[in-house]
Amino acid sequence: MKQTDILTLLNLRFNKRSFFSSFHVALLLLVFCLNMSDVGINSQANRSPFDGTLRRIHVPILMYHYVSPLPEDADEYRQNLTISPERFREHLQYFSENNYETVSLYQLDNALNSGAPLPEMPIILTFDDGYIDHYEYVLPLLSEFDFTGTFFVITDRLDNNDPQYIDWQQAQIMKTAGMSIESHTKSHPDLRGRDYDFLIFQVLGSIESITVNIQQSTHMFSYPSGRYDSVTLDVLNTMPIWRAVTTRSGALHTSDNRLEVTRLRISGDMGVAGLRQLLMASTP
Repeated sequence: MKQTDILTLLNLRFNKRSFFSSFHVALLLLVFCLNMSDVGINSQANRSPFDGTLRRIHVPILMYHYVSPLPEDADEYRQNLTISPERFREHLQYFSENNYETVSLYQLDNALNSGAPLPEMPIILTFDDGYIDHYEYVLPLLSEFDFTGTFFVITDRLDNNDPQYIDWQQAQIMKTAGMSIESHTKSHPDLRGRDYDFLIFQVLGSIESITVNIQQSTHMFSYPSGRYDSVTLDVLNTMPIWRAVTTRSGALHTSDNRLEVTRLRISGDMGVAGLRQLLMASTP
């Protein structure tokens, strides 16, 4: 079965729920996993199996949203989520001058699973939603400092060529430049109180879109607006999700806490002094 056929079935399953049983959804999951291994998809990392040792590792995972000039009509919400490119560059300069090295969530996952080494000063930079400024401003600045980032994209925005978001060609360029393109669901819904079929469609469907469009396996996930519940966690446990990040604050990560990984939020008014304080406050 072709990857595009799976996407068609997923959409059909969601729109005509009475036609398929839960067995068919499980079958789609199986077919998806089998196809991942035979279509030439590039793996982002070889995952170290969990060796049974519970580990606690301190790694700041920073959460950015917009990195762009602030629109004149920006409301309070947009102001809080927007950092200027100039200020973002100051952040990167601070990391560089203080010997921080960017790592990926895959490297953190391997460190937690098997004790794989990390740099002395690791940091993970994440960017939610996949806005066009991630391509226009973030990518050039990260490349200038030889840093990498993880970009959680809302795949429906890319599928529909929404001009406010990156497109698949740009996502491919970012991947080639060493960035991680990961899932932030198909349409950014609140995942609380949802049934199994809805969650499968939103999460697995977004993973499939990334796999098809940039030929890259993806195993990291970000909850839209940090909203999820116990049912969400149960469903994600059945999927090829290795780590899922939240909006809860913290920088200490454990081997067994795969699906509720904490991050540190970057607000729009956070300069270098605030960034330094945030990082220091998160140090155990």
